[in-house]
Amino acid sequence: MWGRTRIPSGQNPVAEAIAQAMIEGFNKHYRLFRECGRQAKACFETGDWHGLQRLVKDRIQFYDDRVLEAVERLHKEFHADSLDDNTWQQAKLLYIGLLTDHKQPECAETFFNSVCCKILHRTYFHNDFIFFRPAISTEYLESDPPTYRSYYPNETGLRPAIRQVFLDFAWNCPFADLERDVTYVIEAVRRYLGGTWPKPEANFQIQVLHSAFYRNKAAYVVGKVVNGHQEHPFLVPVLRDEQHRLYLDTILLDVSRINVLFSSNRAYFLVDMEVPAAYVQFLRSIMPTKSKSELYTMIGLQKQGKTLFYRDLYYHLHHSEDNFIVAPGIKGLVMVVFTLPSFPYVFKVIRDYIPQPKEVDRATVLAKYQLVKKHDRVGRMADTLEFSDVALPKSRFSQELLRELRQLAPSSLEEEGDNIVIRHVYIERRMVPLNIYLDVADEEQTEHAVREYGNAIRDLAAANIFPGDMLWKNFGVTRYRRVVFYDYDEIEYLTDCNFRRIPPAPNEEFELSGEVWYSVARNDVFPEEFERFLLGSPKVRAAFMKYHAELLTPEFWRAQQDKIRSGQVVDFFPYPESLRFRNVFGEPVASPV
Repeated sequence: MWGRTRIPSGQNPVAEAIAQAMIEGFNKHYRLFRECGRQAKACFETGDWHGLQRLVKDRIQFYDDRVLEAVERLHKEFHADSLDDNTWQQAKLLYIGLLTDHKQPECAETFFNSVCCKILHRTYFHNDFIFFRPAISTEYLESDPPTYRSYYPNETGLRPAIRQVFLDFAWNCPFADLERDVTYVIEAVRRYLGGTWPKPEANFQIQVLHSAFYRNKAAYVVGKVVNGHQEHPFLVPVLRDEQHRLYLDTILLDVSRINVLFSSNRAYFLVDMEVPAAYVQFLRSIMPTKSKSELYTMIGLQKQGKTLFYRDLYYHLHHSEDNFIVAPGIKGLVMVVFTLPSFPYVFKVIRDYIPQPKEVDRATVLAKYQLVKKHDRVGRMADTLEFSDVALPKSRFSQELLRELRQLAPSSLEEEGDNIVIRHVYIERRMVPLNIYLDVADEEQTEHAVREYGNAIRDLAAANIFPGDMLWKNFGVTRYRRVVFYDYDEIEYLTDCNFRRIPPAPNEEFELSGEVWYSVARNDVFPEEFERFLLGSPKVRAAFMKYHAELLTPEFWRAQQDKIRSGQVVDFFPYPESLRFRNVFGEPVASPV
């Protein structure tokens, strides 16, 4: 087994031992990571939705725990702070030898980097000491069983092949009516292709990833149909009914809808993979616009996603000439936000001084972002990549941006030769701020965006999140016209809030004065006040009141709190209700439980 590989003798014994300690630390991490994927299958089979949520949350911490364990071991056993450069360089070379037959070499390289970056000064952060570039190819790595299964309808018939796709996942619970669901799948595909199935070619086959992808209350089957020179991706969510039986809820055939399901605005999937690079390669074949960084992140390997993002950023800087600039839009009181126009991300640095009326400090902001990282983002909160000591070429910073960083966030800034080193930064995919979008939107676009805004707030509430600052500028519009929240310094758990009605004024004088005549505790929220600062525009007000008037009442928010406190886990469908088979074909199917 690759986990028990040993380094040939004759090398620097300390370097050998360091490399061995490193690989043991990573192998322990990935063993626990895979166990989460196996537990997710068991949680799905038993309907343990709270258990699934805990797995997603706890797994995020596993990596950092293993890194700290490895750092502590290197300090304790090898006095890592006093090792010479030659030892570190040999340790890296010997570590490469351990990855020759490894099933996750790219992730193991990232683990090595994470440990070294906790010990070595950033002047060592180059390819002589860490894996600034990958050393081991991940092409054609074999797994057992294979990464995907293949089915051949020309040999077995179409219906039996599709049926076997789902039976081979061997879930420990029965299907309610798999024959009916297979009929739905065949008919949905026929309609999508314009009413007729194409002529099957000699290579006609269905390829399906070996492990299902688990999130919320669903198991997702991911695959593609290969026929001649054509490849058609598909994704099928499998749910449980009230009798604990399985059913196929729909089939997603449009690449844009599959992209939305793999959006970084959602919680990471739980999936058991021996060779993650092979899973990413398969996923990219059906979602070619997704970067490897995004896909590694979405399958739960967010540290590998960060590594690839960092490499992509430096590669892009080498092949571009535009400057980092202050991000367009209303400037916030908590963050300095900047962007590189040719790169689809924004960079957010916490200001040294956060003025009133904000009542947060740096520690609070860090805690809020960590909360979001571990929470189910239900497609409505932007995921963030968190980096330390990011060195960027000073020549690529606009003078306006440099002035703003030096003035507002000097403690996060270090100017080192030709580089600007940012000590701590959050990076998010760039969106159009909702306030800017609404300024130029026509009537149809306004109605859609306002409806999406309210739906985002409803989804967040169902996930036990209250945004706090609900201004339009704190939400963005994605490339798929979805509205997503991205300002986290004032978020609270919904169940920690106290939703109240504004009490009547004691007299007319108080009411006309504009002064508050009632006591307000820290977590008190008065939904009636939303109207005053959200609905100044007549066209926005009309759309909001058409779809979301109840958001202005405390009763709506209290009802959401009651559902959460009763232990109810709300269904989140990352696809339109109109695509669900029960709505397409009319036969009622019970809601998932």
